[in-house]
Amino acid sequence: MSVCTSPTPTGIGPSSAPPDRRAPGRIELTSFLALSMALAALGIDLLLPVYDSIRADLGLAVGATAVTGLITTYFLGLAAGQLFYGPIADRYGRKRALHIGYAIYGVAALATAIGPNLGVLLVARFVWGLGAAGPRVVTLAIVRDTYEGERMAKAMSFIMAVFILVPVIAPSLAAGVATFVSWRWLAVGSAVAAVAAALWARRIPETLAPEHQLPLTFSRIGAAARVVVSNRQTVGYTLALTAMYGVFASYLASSELIYDQVFDQSDRFPLIFGGLAAVMGVAMFTNGKVVERIGTRRLAHGVLIGYLVAASGLVVMAVLTGGRPPLWVFLIGIAAMLVSHALLIPNFNTIAMTPMGAIAGTAASVIGATQIAVGALLGALLDRTFDGTIIPLSFGFLGYGVLAFCLVLYAERGRLFQRLVPSPTVEERAVAVADHEVV
Repeated sequence: MSVCTSPTPTGIGPSSAPPDRRAPGRIELTSFLALSMALAALGIDLLLPVYDSIRADLGLAVGATAVTGLITTYFLGLAAGQLFYGPIADRYGRKRALHIGYAIYGVAALATAIGPNLGVLLVARFVWGLGAAGPRVVTLAIVRDTYEGERMAKAMSFIMAVFILVPVIAPSLAAGVATFVSWRWLAVGSAVAAVAAALWARRIPETLAPEHQLPLTFSRIGAAARVVVSNRQTVGYTLALTAMYGVFASYLASSELIYDQVFDQSDRFPLIFGGLAAVMGVAMFTNGKVVERIGTRRLAHGVLIGYLVAASGLVVMAVLTGGRPPLWVFLIGIAAMLVSHALLIPNFNTIAMTPMGAIAGTAASVIGATQIAVGALLGALLDRTFDGTIIPLSFGFLGYGVLAFCLVLYAERGRLFQRLVPSPTVEERAVAVADHEVV
């Protein structure tokens, strides 16, 4: 019986085999993974600016809130779908799971483009979310297969940076396109993007070696899930990531209301929102450059402590100004929060995935589903506290930040600033030999 380690694709990572000149280099692979994961964000952000066109096309009343279900159902599909792709990727390989996701994504996008009424569109959007879950899960699994330690954090930073920057570009692009053609062509464009990703994927090597394939049985999946939820590091950082995603989701949902009702800046909202998202993207790119020098854990823990200090300052400022500070003061505070999120999200993902090399697909499923489903719920709870000021959001940043800090302390057994050690764990080996000793 051999110890299971993460496979290394030819020509990408360190390997004793000669490099395959036809295989993509590290830059191409990382770019492919970034754009593949960005498909999930594209499916959301392209429709946000065209609600009025959708209402008019479907014969709905002006201002009808029913169209928001197109986003809700997509998120439900995105959360639910992630539980299925991981086991498939661990059994049949990463590329097959990717292509299944692309196919479902493309077909559902086309169904959205021709849907005759809101009911059909809601079903199509749920299935569209199921398809988007595939590239999101498999991207994390391929990153874990291919990279170790700080190099994994560096790759994750670039991927997440592209994922964050999509919301900056997509709404403006969609609004521009919708001035010339029907909103339905945006769904067609998403299907075309899925086809393009599927064609590009033909150049990507399979990162799951045949000897590391795990059987697609309930006992094996159950054993893998138990490993994920019983690993202290993975559980602690997954829940900390979920808490951070919760307050970030609330910011995304309430930002338009805040800039309109608190600061009377509705006309400048796209510029402000896009500028702050760009700041996040730059921070993630920067993270990729410094994480190898500082270390993933050390950087994440230092940023988390700084985040709590900045969030405390934001709360004090909000309270002292009655929740209506000068806009420039608020922008400085919110930029500090978003930069911290940009540095924490990829590093928390990396630390959570590090012990899960033998079951990277299943682990990515559990981590992704938890982050989106529970994080969206936490964000919705915070959304309901909006009172026309920035006070609820400020306390949300601090409260969820304190929760994340406590979870990190739990994961690290109270010892912060240790280096990230990318080595197979006892848990990995246990699940790798579960159900007929597959390695």
